[in-house]
Amino acid sequence: MKKILKVDNPNVYAEYVGAPVLHPQLALISYDEVSPFRNSLNNYGVYGLFIQQQFPKYLSYGTKSIIVGDRSIVAVAPGQIGGAEDNGTPIFINGWALLWSPELYNKEYPFFSYFYTDWLRMEDAEFERISLLLATMRKEMQENPDSLALKGILKGYLELILEYCQRIYLRQLTQKESGESDILKRFHRLLVDYFSNGLQHEKGLPTVSYCAGELAYSARYFGDMIHQATGGTAIGYIHGFVIDQAKTFLMKGLTVGEVADLLGFSYPHHFSRLFKKVTGMTPSEFLAA
Repeated sequence: MKKILKVDNPNVYAEYVGAPVLHPQLALISYDEVSPFRNSLNNYGVYGLFIQQQFPKYLSYGTKSIIVGDRSIVAVAPGQIGGAEDNGTPIFINGWALLWSPELYNKEYPFFSYFYTDWLRMEDAEFERISLLLATMRKEMQENPDSLALKGILKGYLELILEYCQRIYLRQLTQKESGESDILKRFHRLLVDYFSNGLQHEKGLPTVSYCAGELAYSARYFGDMIHQATGGTAIGYIHGFVIDQAKTFLMKGLTVGEVADLLGFSYPHHFSRLFKKVTGMTPSEFLAA
């Protein structure tokens, strides 16, 4: 089983990297001041923005490995797993980490979703402005820790920083939509909505025929379009989507039976069989890897 740091409040991470605790509901860390420190793979119970000049080369985000470019922001939300396992080697990072409890602020922007698999790429001026906001925000916590107005001030800074992130997100979304397959986006969105709405408990796993019908195509034509967009089959895409969700649930400590039930399988062994078919290993072997 992978070693995972349970970040159920913001200061768990602050203490892990050796940063001072400044507020019970918000941690603001200058990586320049705490580096070097050790990597961690984190199970988040909080929201977070990692705003950095450089990131470690390979990061986990849910069940995916990502390589994040320079001057970027990675967003996390409660229930997500991300980071990099500690391999014993100290790392040096430039930038910031901002984590906060849902009790402080819980408006969720689209870039917090697991299903948004990109990161936010800042322009030089955006990195400078956001860094200035973070430095000023930290100064408020250091100089006015007992102020009754501090919580409201922190929420105001959070909202402004998140609106900067939203602007970056919308800019990238416009650029991405101009070059991405429309059918694949709609297919993926359909699968997200299917499981979000709990239809797997009523209908079982989504079928190619169901998805084709919902998107107003014949099953054969739909299959041909997905093959053209991905090089694989529509059922393969569905199974890959399901197993990606399963990996996240398993890493969070759910049993095989619980995961099977959450994803709409009638029997746990049906789930285990599909898991091995897609990944080449059983759920237990995945957790031990």
